[in-house]
Amino acid sequence: MFTGIVEELGEIVRTTDTGGDSALVAVRGPLVTSDARHGDSIAVNGVCLTVVDVEGGVFTADVMGETLRRTALGALRPGDPVNLERAAALNSRLGGHLVQGHVDGVGEVLSREPAAQWETVRFRLPAGLSRYVVEKGSITVDGISLTVAEVGDDWFSVGLIPTTLKLTTLGARGVGDPVNLEVDVLAKYVERLLGDRAAGGDR
Repeated sequence: MFTGIVEELGEIVRTTDTGGDSALVAVRGPLVTSDARHGDSIAVNGVCLTVVDVEGGVFTADVMGETLRRTALGALRPGDPVNLERAAALNSRLGGHLVQGHVDGVGEVLSREPAAQWETVRFRLPAGLSRYVVEKGSITVDGISLTVAEVGDDWFSVGLIPTTLKLTTLGARGVGDPVNLEVDVLAKYVERLLGDRAAGGDR
């Protein structure tokens, strides 16, 4: 479990095809690897990956074909920056919201509108996800916990403060770039429970 508060802007070192529609990804992140061990979880652009090895500030992780197909990780190349966050500790503050690191779909940057102290960015929503997104609710974009400013049938917008623009990948994302999206898991549970009740399954 994560909080969507990016700890470090890391970098893809290399990706190695391991056959069977999978890959081994090496990521540089001195901060997140400072206490990382084999089996730990680290979110890379919002995707929960399991640490296989750590050496010299670089960790490696196996990425299955399913993950490559359902997220934007497959488009990353050596040198690309990535948002990194270690799994949340139970005794830490919850600065963002509850994030699983399970990407629901890949969106796209539609527009950017700079203002004096912030920037409004609009993203395309994949079909089927808009029902989970509400104004002033939470959404995770490339691993960043953000508050929804506006939402339409197939888009939503957020306001990005200077810190987010400077310390995450969203500062450099251009129109047309893909982004990993994770909706608030609570919305999906509520939908399931209400669906069961509507079907007469009061359980």
